[in-house]
Amino acid sequence: MPLVRIDMIRGRSPESVGAIADAVQQALIHVLKIPERDRFQIVTQHDPEELIALDAGLGFQRGPGAVIVHIFTQRGRDTEDKQRLYQTLADRLDRVGVVGKDLFISYFENGPEDWSFADGRAQYVEGDLPVPGR
Repeated sequence: MPLVRIDMIRGRSPESVGAIADAVQQALIHVLKIPERDRFQIVTQHDPEELIALDAGLGFQRGPGAVIVHIFTQRGRDTEDKQRLYQTLADRLDRVGVVGKDLFISYFENGPEDWSFADGRAQYVEGDLPVPGR
């Protein structure tokens, strides 16, 4: 059950924003094998001066189409799965107009005790939902 934040510079059309969100979801379904309706996304658009994403010294320039994808999910996936996810995200987002140099991905892991889907309850801990990977 990933929770995904997608941050971008303001000015994209609603169709473009939707295509980016859909591409991210499809990459998660394809690589992490999550159910299609396991979709939790927060899309935020920023003024240009509010999103700063330099190159960490790698020697490239990001354009005004920068997109930052934060993925919060349960621990347990190996490095190869994560790398495959990063590449799949880059491929799918390129198809909707986000070039590779403009994509920044951050992946956070936690455990089943760190999620509540409703009513202030920990559904994974209480057994209402199966813990992914178990």
